[in-house]
Amino acid sequence: MNIGKASIKIDQPLEAGSLQTIVYSFQAGHAIDDSGYIKIVFRFAGDFGTPQFDDPSKANFCSVSTEADCRIEPRWDPKGNTRPWGKALYLKIRGGFLDVGDKLEVVFGDTSQGSPGWRIQTFCEDTFEFKTLVDPFATYQFKELPDSPTIKIVSGKAVKAVCVAPSQVQKNIAFTAYLRLEDRWGNAVDKAIACAQSGLKECGIHTVECVDQDTGLKAVSNPINVWNEVSTISHWWAEFHGQSEETIGTNSVDEYFSYARDYSMVDIAAHQGNDFQVTDEFWDKINQTTKGYNEPGRFVCFPGYEWSGNTPLGGDRNVYHKEEGGPIYRSSHDLLPDEYSKYPVAPTANDLFKRLKAPESFAFAHVGGRYADVAMHTDDIEVAMEIHSAWGTFEWLVDDAFKHGYRIGICANSDGHKCRPGASYPGANKFGSYGGLTCVLAETLDRDSIFTAMKDRHFYATTGNRLLMNLEIITEDGRKAIMGDVIEAQAATLNVEISGTAPIDYVEIHNGSEVIKIMRPYNKADLGNEIKIIWSGAEVKGRDRISSWDGVLKTHGNKIKSFRPVNFWNPDSQPNQAEPDEIYWESITTGGIAGLIVELENSTIGNLQVRTNQIDCDVELTSVGLESLVYSAGGLMKQLEIYRLPRKSDCKFDFSFALEELRDMDNPIYIKVMQQDGHIAWSSPVYVVKERS
Repeated sequence: MNIGKASIKIDQPLEAGSLQTIVYSFQAGHAIDDSGYIKIVFRFAGDFGTPQFDDPSKANFCSVSTEADCRIEPRWDPKGNTRPWGKALYLKIRGGFLDVGDKLEVVFGDTSQGSPGWRIQTFCEDTFEFKTLVDPFATYQFKELPDSPTIKIVSGKAVKAVCVAPSQVQKNIAFTAYLRLEDRWGNAVDKAIACAQSGLKECGIHTVECVDQDTGLKAVSNPINVWNEVSTISHWWAEFHGQSEETIGTNSVDEYFSYARDYSMVDIAAHQGNDFQVTDEFWDKINQTTKGYNEPGRFVCFPGYEWSGNTPLGGDRNVYHKEEGGPIYRSSHDLLPDEYSKYPVAPTANDLFKRLKAPESFAFAHVGGRYADVAMHTDDIEVAMEIHSAWGTFEWLVDDAFKHGYRIGICANSDGHKCRPGASYPGANKFGSYGGLTCVLAETLDRDSIFTAMKDRHFYATTGNRLLMNLEIITEDGRKAIMGDVIEAQAATLNVEISGTAPIDYVEIHNGSEVIKIMRPYNKADLGNEIKIIWSGAEVKGRDRISSWDGVLKTHGNKIKSFRPVNFWNPDSQPNQAEPDEIYWESITTGGIAGLIVELENSTIGNLQVRTNQIDCDVELTSVGLESLVYSAGGLMKQLEIYRLPRKSDCKFDFSFALEELRDMDNPIYIKVMQQDGHIAWSSPVYVVKERS
């Protein structure tokens, strides 16, 4: 049956995040009855402006018209179709019908009455599709057009540079750093630019600066550890977790790995499609793609998938095979053609772990839409808790593991859906954070070495920055352990070396779920006129976790000289200073942090008033010092924190701490690093087992 055709007249690509007017036309190929529908559906990942039909002067206003003898009733439903095409615009035929040849027109971003237009999604896509379905008989049985119109979305003007260098190089040996140019939404404007370096002449921690000659944009690299000889353990950066258009993401699996290798310049990558959408054919494609991209010494890939069971069945797990050719054990076959696969189902996480004992595999527990129930767990398969991604920050997942007495590592990845693995900005929708990275401590960049390091828990997590972290525990008799290891001791010393990508606020030392010490690279005498106010937390563990922190800060008896936002990732939603004594903002958190650093005219005069839709507080500035003032807001670790910053800050922090009061059980000793710019890092624990005296 010819049900119709749809078209869009656009001759050129559109800039990501820009305001546009797009005229969509549909012509009926079959009569559509009264109360039948045309439905235009969009991918889940799209963060375009939500179409609205009520205020023609506001952004994202859309008009609908037809010359047929009927009226059109539009309705937007953010979850009105089968995933991944969940976002749906319903166009209901009322008071008549569309006959064969009749046309309907939707103007997305109709500017005729003052609207500035429709905001295009903030990330690039070669084929952004207006997938069209029709219900001609008013039976709610929709038939998809064989061809739907698409537009191409490209990056905008470069406004920022990011310099990525190897985390370790040998003294006086040439190496290459890379400069990535990004538009205002974090899209790379092209592949990273190679910047040849002749070699660094001194051992220790260094950085390099790269400049783009065409734009003049420049950036300082991540810290580089310069060794006199080749190091036995190196820091390799991994993005283990993201999706492409074959499941719920955007762009192809090939473009996904290309971006990781050539744009964000990570060393290790894997792809994680929701298992119930990964057909057998696509599983073969994933294996072919990882095999093709895997290049020891340059770029290591692992084939994998996301086991996506409902939380009571175990919740989300990331699964990785060491080599191609392994099976895919899905939580269900729900979205597969005819619900068929040659591979058996693993309906619970326990079933999955039992089946994974045969191939060489490892897994992470993570929090996405669903969250992992880690009551189901197998130590030799599930090596880590993924506690940060674009979905937010989930430190409670580690505490859940400790409650069960597990020995796990701590990792972070993006779980990105926008095809920017390794540099995954959240855009303008429900993703609340910049995507994380996992730093793997391994001898060489090849599958054997990386796989062994993952099994040994030799890795740490960051919220996307590439700080250097080394953690070592030395027993009284001189035995040593690094993160991930298990060691027996009556007492021991923790040695930590950190080289941040920004000044370091503090470091928490944890023994399991307990913070046993907070270390700072400055003291009370170093404090200055800058106050840091950060808010954090989530409503619940599951999908409805977003916490709104819209608010205002006012000073009384003082003035604000300047301020810097912390983790305000949306460039269209930044804090504003209304008066010399007032800043207001719109902000959300999904477990992680956001906030402000405010420079005052005087550090101790007057008071600070913070009003948010979560909590209010009034603070005398004389009470704001080295130790954080913490105000609980309920929910899931929701709180407001206020403390003073030093006049001079340091990106490097080394310290030792005596571990003397060990429990008569596992002592999972790990650290959490808080940078001034809002980035966070967590080491995997060293498991200190108290020796019997």
